Amino acid sequence: MAAELVRQITDEEIRQFDEDGVVHLKGFFDQNWVEMLRERVEAVKANPGRLSHELQKGADPGEFFTDTFMWHQHDGFRDFIYDSPAAALVAQVMRSSKINIVFDQFLIKEPNTNEPTVWHHDLTYWPIRGSQVCTLWLALDEVTEDTGSMEFVKGSHRWGQRFHPVAFVDPTKYKTDEPAVPDIDSMRDELEFARFDYEAGDCTVHHGLLVHAAGGNRSRDRRRRAYVTRWAGQDVVYDPRPNIQEMLWEPGISPGAPLDSDLWPTVYPKGAN
Repeated sequence: MAAELVRQITDEEIRQFDEDGVVHLKGFFDQNWVEMLRERVEAVKANPGRLSHELQKGADPGEFFTDTFMWHQHDGFRDFIYDSPAAALVAQVMRSSKINIVFDQFLIKEPNTNEPTVWHHDLTYWPIRGSQVCTLWLALDEVTEDTGSMEFVKGSHRWGQRFHPVAFVDPTKYKTDEPAVPDIDSMRDELEFARFDYEAGDCTVHHGLLVHAAGGNRSRDRRRRAYVTRWAGQDVVYDPRPNIQEMLWEPGISPGAPLDSDLWPTVYPKGAN
């Protein structure tokens, strides 16, 4: 069953998530979880799923690998989804009595990878809608700005705006009506930003509408491996839309319905699905 949290999320950490859109958390995932996921990195790269992609473009050296929905396809990830502290942690951060797993993902930038992660927010990629959506980004290595740590536009989840999802493989792939993310770099004097260094086992939890980006991994010998899980709370419903990110299969629920399904089961509280 789900692991107990080593401590409760504080009121200040919840305030940071509510106001800034992101909170940096240390000490919730021990070395056993980190080592298990590191081993899975190599297994998934050797046997990627049909939704995997290489995101590094052109002839530059390096590698930017991603795969999704591993917990449905590979042994071990289900243990993390159901038995790690993750679901209880995001339930407290989002103050939700219920948590569904949306999907899990590897985002791996190997050394000498120049490819950045462009400014975007997450929620408009997915066929769900609601205010209680977040991403837990778990570092499996030491991560710094030099190796591609994320930069967040503080408070951008409260702009009241949904932006067009930019496909990292093919920028023309997703065809939706939302406006493009503004030119964030030209607005640096008028915005506030947050960036964190991570030790292996550290995580950030950020809101699904928080605008963020990351540079490439400019180091020569340091990997940047992250295991990323996407979570939904009690107010989130199914919102199917054309021309957005592909899910592993159709969930078999009606538009506007809660996410509870084989694709997006309820993980917290235990046994609720």
